[in-house]
This record gives sequence, structure tokens and C-alpha cells, in this order.
Amino acid sequence: MAVCSAGGEDLNGWLVQQGYAVAYRQYSTDYVSHENGAKKAKRGVWAGGFTPPWDWRRGDRRDSPSTVSGPAAASKPPAGTSGCKIKGNINTKGDWIFHVPGSRDYDRTQINEGAGERWFCSESEALAAGWRAPRG
Repeated sequence: MAVCSAGGEDLNGWLVQQGYAVAYRQYSTDYVSHENGAKKAKRGVWAGGFTPPWDWRRGDRRDSPSTVSGPAAASKPPAGTSGCKIKGNINTKGDWIFHVPGSRDYDRTQINEGAGERWFCSESEALAAGWRAPRG
């Protein structure tokens, strides 16, 4: 399709390498190694489950992350998060929403890291990672 660059750096490759985009094999295999590196390191979208864009557009939502509750979900920050308390939850529509302690849905929100949900140490960290505050 096209290669975008800035200051001599291939932005397409950088996005795929960071896990913010996927290699679009229909047009090129140039970024497959970048994608494999992101998968191995569990960066970006590879940190959890997701449906590739071409499948999503066809209506295939099987692998979409969803909110999980019950014994399989963790309600406390896992070891190694240094006490980070902001919950990054993915709702049933696939929206990435963060909840701060004391907010309306904080106590009932469960985090399932296997589904791509995560913990944050600050609101700015959550926003920079592409998550949004709850509406309403």
C-alpha cells in the first residue's frame, strides 16, 4: 500500500514492532518479522487476545476479549505491579476503559490479564496506552 517514514525511520515497521499494528500479509510480508518480535515480547495487541482487523470487519468476534468475572479473574494487583491500583478493563463491546480507586465501577471491575486487561500506576499511563476513562 504505502510506507510512511519520518526522519528516515519506517513508521509502519515501528508500529508493527511495538505491537500497535499487524503485518498486512495480503499486500506484503515485509513486516512479518516485526510482528513475530512483538508477539514474542507480548507488546501492544499481543499482550492479550484480539481479533485481527480483517476478521473483525467480516464480523468474526470469537476471539474478542470480554469482561470476565468470577474465580478466574484477579481482583488485586498481581505481584510485580508495585501496587498499581488503576484497573484497565475491556468491556463486552471491546472498549478499553480504566477505573481509578473510588470510581463508580471500581470495586465490581475484575481484571483478567489473559484477556488483555491490565493494571496501571497512573491515569496518564493508561491514556498513553490507549485506554479511556469511563463515560458518565
